[in-house]
Amino acid sequence: MPVASLLPFTATPNRKSASPTSFRLTEKFILLLVFSGFITLCFGAIFFLPDSSKLLSGVFFRSSSVEAETRTGTVSDTSTGTGKDEKILAKIRKDHEKALIEAKDTLQKRPDEIKQDINSDKEKLALNGQGKGSKGDSLPFLQYMRPPGATGHEPADPDVKAKRAKIKEMMQFSWDNYKRYAWGSNELRPVSKQGHSSNLFGECLPRVSLWAARGHTALPLLCTDEVRLTSVRLSVFLLLQVFRRKAVELGEKLLPAFKTPTGIPWALLNLKSGIGRNWPWASGGSSILAEYGTLHLEFMHLSELSGRPDFAEKVMNIRKVLNRLDKPQGLYPNYLNPNSGQWGQHHVSVGGLGDSFYEYLLKAWLMSDKTDEEGKKLYYDALQAIEKNLIRKSSGGLTYIAEWKGGLLEHKMGHLTCFAGGMIALGADGGPDDKTGHQMELAAEIARTCHESYARTSMKLGPEAFRFDGGVEAIATRQNEKYFILRPEVIETYMYMWRFTHDPKYRQWGWEAVQALEKYCRVEGGYSGVRDVYANTPNHDDVQQSFYLAETLKYLYLLFSDDDHLPFEHWVFNTEAHPLPVIKKQNVEIANHLK
Repeated sequence: MPVASLLPFTATPNRKSASPTSFRLTEKFILLLVFSGFITLCFGAIFFLPDSSKLLSGVFFRSSSVEAETRTGTVSDTSTGTGKDEKILAKIRKDHEKALIEAKDTLQKRPDEIKQDINSDKEKLALNGQGKGSKGDSLPFLQYMRPPGATGHEPADPDVKAKRAKIKEMMQFSWDNYKRYAWGSNELRPVSKQGHSSNLFGECLPRVSLWAARGHTALPLLCTDEVRLTSVRLSVFLLLQVFRRKAVELGEKLLPAFKTPTGIPWALLNLKSGIGRNWPWASGGSSILAEYGTLHLEFMHLSELSGRPDFAEKVMNIRKVLNRLDKPQGLYPNYLNPNSGQWGQHHVSVGGLGDSFYEYLLKAWLMSDKTDEEGKKLYYDALQAIEKNLIRKSSGGLTYIAEWKGGLLEHKMGHLTCFAGGMIALGADGGPDDKTGHQMELAAEIARTCHESYARTSMKLGPEAFRFDGGVEAIATRQNEKYFILRPEVIETYMYMWRFTHDPKYRQWGWEAVQALEKYCRVEGGYSGVRDVYANTPNHDDVQQSFYLAETLKYLYLLFSDDDHLPFEHWVFNTEAHPLPVIKKQNVEIANHLK
């Protein structure tokens, strides 16, 4: 019997083909439907069954996790690898749940109990410092000199003073509601008045930075993500001389993320097991530019605090890897494979996935008291490539930064990209070939474009992304780009532009944003993002983002403060607006060691 006759629907008297194995168009269509259904079922099972992320990492991205496990000695025999993997995953889940419960229990304590615990830890620290201690347990003596401008002065202008007081009230209102309704959770849901926690506690590094801390140094804002606490602790220590040891201990826990063939760190790290991996969606398991490129400030300070050069060596190695690679048109793609050391897909963005890498090149030079010449050169070379390949001017005269995908420009600018105006202004004074004036003009043009993205909406709040095509300028044309989630980047640029120019329009634009936030985002339980800034009435998303306190309100407060409050010659802000002091030239032992 022919094979084809095993299928009932092939036994037809009207077959036009002489071949017994050929199918009619309808039969081919049925086969295609059956095959498509099978594929859909398989992928649906992978992505939607419980613990699908673990299944993904074990099936599609097994090689990365296995390499990490091999380096840590957890996999020794392939015949027993599967069973050990299951035990490891079970242990990770158990540790995750235990850590989350411990964190919530700690944060549910009364303020006086927390203070008592802190004092107890300080006493233990003092006793450990008096004794010999174990090798590596003690930290070198550090002569702490508090940089100028940690407090600043009240503005002399009554109007400015009143506006700054209003912003302070907004911060207090945001914090009080977080404390009242969401204490112990990552973020507040201000409409439903409850906490909101991510499920990444203890496992992931934040989305744009291993060290991104979403808190406010003036308030005891705590997050349940262990990694986010590190930058907070750095800033708090450098302002108040506490938590130094804890910052170094957490830094040590993050070092296994760098155990890759290239030294480019994983995006995700289990702090308990030391096993790392990358986001499955990131161009075949690549590391992301804005994550591995946003470590330099914190790791250099960790080496300064601990007297250990290995923290600094990790981030300096990242530069070495990047320097060896060919850059398309001088640009840095957003994805880099940590195993092969090769670029992933050629997508370049100064906004999401790339933004803070460029910021940290410049700020590494500034934080080194302008001694990091390599960081300076890398920044200005990158800026030159960005200006040549990505920066364009619309027919209406608006300057914008497009995205580059495989050699083609997408004429879209994201809200995240609007930080670039402040970055370019911050670096203009050190620009090569007397380009200071040109770069300040470019920064002002980007600030104007981002302001227009706000001014052209009904709520006077900016969309997530806006476009320059089809006769449209600085307007979001897609529904999934019309939301506003309390982002800080436009306010950040206003603050830098005010500091460098004292043009009153930047304070005026900042105050317009304050009024819009009060009118459309303030609810009874805090501040909420909105889903469509072009609508006449707000549809709240019910999330008070933690970066709203850490960045948006902080930059607004500084916008209406005098220049002596956290002056730029003594302080550098990390990508989450936490102030880190400039490491003065006399403190160059670590830099000399690395050379």
